[in-house]
Amino acid sequence: MTFLETVQKGYTFEGASIELGAGIYKGEVDAAAKVKIPLKTMNRHGLIAGATGSGKTKTLQVLAEQLSENGIPVIMMDIKGDLSGIAMAGNPNEKISKRHQLIDIPYQSVGNSVEFYSLSNEKGARLRATVTEFGPVLFSKILGLNDTQTGVIAVVFKYADDNALPILDLKDLIKLLQHISNDAKDNFEASYGKTSSATIGTIMRKVVELQQQGADLFFGERSFEVKDLCRLDDEGKGVISVVRLADIQDRPKLFSTFMLQLLAEVYSTFPERGDADQPELIFFIDEAHLVFQEATSTLLQQIETIIKLIRSKGIGIYFVTQNPADIPESVLGQLGMKIQHALRAFTANDRKAIKMAAQNYPITEFYDVENLLTELGIGEALVTVLNEKGSPTPLVHTMLRAPQSRMDVLSDDELESITSVSEMVKKYNEVVNRESAYEILTHKIDEASATTQAETTEAEEEKADNEPGMFERMINNPMAKQVGRAVAREVTRGILGVLGLGGRSKKGGWF
Repeated sequence: MTFLETVQKGYTFEGASIELGAGIYKGEVDAAAKVKIPLKTMNRHGLIAGATGSGKTKTLQVLAEQLSENGIPVIMMDIKGDLSGIAMAGNPNEKISKRHQLIDIPYQSVGNSVEFYSLSNEKGARLRATVTEFGPVLFSKILGLNDTQTGVIAVVFKYADDNALPILDLKDLIKLLQHISNDAKDNFEASYGKTSSATIGTIMRKVVELQQQGADLFFGERSFEVKDLCRLDDEGKGVISVVRLADIQDRPKLFSTFMLQLLAEVYSTFPERGDADQPELIFFIDEAHLVFQEATSTLLQQIETIIKLIRSKGIGIYFVTQNPADIPESVLGQLGMKIQHALRAFTANDRKAIKMAAQNYPITEFYDVENLLTELGIGEALVTVLNEKGSPTPLVHTMLRAPQSRMDVLSDDELESITSVSEMVKKYNEVVNRESAYEILTHKIDEASATTQAETTEAEEEKADNEPGMFERMINNPMAKQVGRAVAREVTRGILGVLGLGGRSKKGGWF
C-alpha cells in the first residue's frame, strides 16, 4: 500500500473531525494525505511534545480554536503567558499563505470567545476552592502525608463538621490544629482518641509549606463552579478558558494542587456520558512536567486514576511538554493522541531520550522515526491518533495548519477590555469572607480570655475586701507587735508618772 493510500485509509472517519494538516513523504507535502482527528475519540487524552521553539504552543492553539468552532469548550493552562493572543484574529502573512496552499486548507483570520482566569492577582476571574471541598483524602495526598497523618486529618475534618467549624482556607485549618492541640485537647481526645502532638506539628509544617508557595490565594471563597467552563457563546462556539499562570512557574506545588482539585471536581460533578460523538470539555495543560515535578507516589496514583476514569465523563486531557519522558509511564500509556514535534540531541542523554521517544509511536515503513525526530521543521510533527474504533492511526510526518488567531500576547489594554466586561470576573472577584473556623475559634478564645480576666479581677477584689486593715496588720505582724509593746510601755510609764506612781528608785522604792 502506498503512502497516500495508507494515510487516506487511516484518517478517513465517519463522524466529525478536525483537519490538522497534510502528510509529508520524502520531503514533499501531499495535500491529498489529510491528517485529521475524530471528535469521537478526543476524550481519550493526548500528548503534544517537542523542544522549545518547535511549534508546540501553536499546535495547542490550533486544536483549541478548532474544538471551539465545533462547539466544544476548552480550558488552557497558560504557564508561559503566551496564549492570550487566541482571543484576537490572526495577522496573515506570506509564510502562512504559502503553508496553507501546500496543505490545501483555506486560511481564515478569526478571533475566539475567551475567558481569562487567574490563581493570583493577574487580570481575570479568580479561581478558588475551599479546603473542605478537597476533602481529607485528597488534601492529605497533596500534602504528602503518611497513613497516620492522613487519619488525623480525617478526624480533624470530622471534628470541624461536628462542631460547625467551616474550613474554608488554610488559616482556618491552622487555627483548628492549634485549637485541638491546646485549648480543646482534652475534649477532642475524649471524643476522637489521642493524637500525637508530633503528628499535629508535622501536619502544621506541611500546611505552612503550602502557604509559602502562595496557596492562600487559591484556598477560600467564592468557590469556582466547574459548570462555568462548559459555556457556549452566542454563535454556538465553545468558550476558551485561559488560566493565566505565568506568575506561579516557581510554585509547582500550587499548580499541581490546583490542577488535581479541578480535575477531581470535574470528575465528581459531570455525569457519565458513555460513548458520545464528541467530548464535553477538553483540558490543555502546558508545561505539564510541573504537575508531576513534586508529586508523591500517592498523588501520581490519584492523577492516573482520574485520567483513566474521567474520559467516561466526556473529558479529554492533553499534556504539553518538551519530552515524553516528562510524563510518568503510567499516565503516558493513557494518552491516545500523540503529536511529536522536533527533539534536539545535544548530549548523550538527549540521544537516549530520543531513542526512547521513538519507541512510543506505531511502527512505520515510511519513516526512520529516530532520525526524523531531530530533523522536523518548525510547525511539523509526527502524528498518530485513535480512530473511531479506538485503534492507533498510521504515524504521519505532518505539516500543520497555522492558528487562525493571533500568535502573540495581548497588551494590558486589550486584556483590560476583555476582563472589564466579563461576567465571570464580576462573579468570582467579589470578596467573600464569611465566618469560618478561624473567626469562630478566635471569638471563643477571646471570650474565654475575657471571662478568665473578669474572674481574676473579681477574685483580686474579693481578696482585697477580706484583707485586714492597717491596725490589724500591725497587730498581727510580729515586728509590729514588738514595736507596739515598746510604745505601750512608754505610754504606761507616762500615765503612771502623771498619777504620781513613778517607777522604782535605784534603791528599790518608787520615785
